[in-house]
Amino acid sequence: MALTSTIHTFDISLADSDRGVYEDLSLRVARHPSETEEFFVTRVLAYCLEYEEGIAFSKGVSDGDEPAILVRDAAGRYKAWIEIGSPDADRLHKAAKTAERVAVYTFKDPASLLRRLEGERIHRAAEIPIWSPDRSLIADLVALLDRRMAFHLSVAGRELYLDVGGKTFSGPLTEHRLG
Repeated sequence: MALTSTIHTFDISLADSDRGVYEDLSLRVARHPSETEEFFVTRVLAYCLEYEEGIAFSKGVSDGDEPAILVRDAAGRYKAWIEIGSPDADRLHKAAKTAERVAVYTFKDPASLLRRLEGERIHRAAEIPIWSPDRSLIADLVALLDRRMAFHLSVAGRELYLDVGGKTFSGPLTEHRLG
């Protein structure tokens, strides 16, 4: 018998002063059984940090041809291709040829990912930011993960501030680049 996805509901108050984005988001997000909690919460945070008109979660693990998060324009073309975790060079090369903008959000050691990708053939590699949210912030959010959650996310000066049920956490969002 195949395992099914678990649906999580998030009510998020987003205040991203770095980008001038202030939104109340209500998200229903499917978590595939093979998806780790760290991957999942990083995916939700990346959605918030990349939020703009046309953003959507893809079908995820069940559709390996699409990124975890995508932004399409009115004509259906990729504006942004957002990967989570540790994508390989071929995937990033394809993404950079397909979309106007590519970004990676990793919850793993970014130095290891950068070493693995260094010297690989990746279209517009220098333009791809690799973002790493503070690992203790991810762990704190994982510890509180529930099927229904509400939280406030503030972003200022690449610092993330989370308030989940009166518990507050913060940590930096660090940008890394290839080459």
